[in-house]
Amino acid sequence: MNDQSTVNHIALFNGKSIRKIIFQKEWWFSVVDVIAVLTDSPTPRQYWGKVKQREFIDIQLSPIWVQLKLESADGKKYETDCANTEGMFRIIQAIPSPKAEPLKRWLAKVGYERIQEIENPELATKRTKMLYKLKGYPDDWIEKRMRGIVIREELTDEWKKRGAETDRDYEILTAEISQAAFGIKPNEYKKLKGLKRENLRDHMDDFELILTMLGERTTTEIHRTKDSKGIPRLKDDARLGGEVAGTARKQIERRIGRSIVSKNNFLKNKDIKILKNK
Repeated sequence: MNDQSTVNHIALFNGKSIRKIIFQKEWWFSVVDVIAVLTDSPTPRQYWGKVKQREFIDIQLSPIWVQLKLESADGKKYETDCANTEGMFRIIQAIPSPKAEPLKRWLAKVGYERIQEIENPELATKRTKMLYKLKGYPDDWIEKRMRGIVIREELTDEWKKRGAETDRDYEILTAEISQAAFGIKPNEYKKLKGLKRENLRDHMDDFELILTMLGERTTTEIHRTKDSKGIPRLKDDARLGGEVAGTARKQIERRIGRSIVSKNNFLKNKDIKILKNK
């Protein structure tokens, strides 16, 4: 995973989506998405290919873009040309468009907000809470969701220190917890709820969030207690942590007489767009 965030974000400029990801502690934006906004081209990838050939073929230094994995419309992640704010400014200069200056101002604002959040992480938390609130989530749900984000970050930090390196490693370990806790893997859970690109946890109810936290927090503690290292041992721990949540789930289901694993979505009666998050 290195310095690349595993979480993709969707930003909006004039109602159009621009994918972005945190890499080396700053935002990197999908070049193709920005070109689509600038040009309204039906084939922005081909347009970008021509720009690269025309403008940057003679560059001797490192390219001003890098390839990072971003989620596509089919829900899968692909290597995608991305540039940071400075690099994107140079790319925009090579493309004649009346939207260039407004887009530059937007990029500068988004980049500056990221710097603020690095210096003061509490700002990021406040912004996230506010966005959830604007989407109609009640305060008690937001508090659980925010706590779940912290617990998830603690777990992924442990995985990184103990041998997880690729996105696939994190997916395998997460699936192990989910399978043991809910009897279903995350991709299957999303299908059950009718989700595609949406974040599964943003559609969970209280029980689902609480049990997810229980499984992940227990897994973190097992890693620390056993000082586990390497994917095979981390996978065993993940299953054990998930089983703790799974046992609690089964007891709750016996008491309330229904399954906690459900196709229902939180705020299912509201037409909302959910943030992409941890």
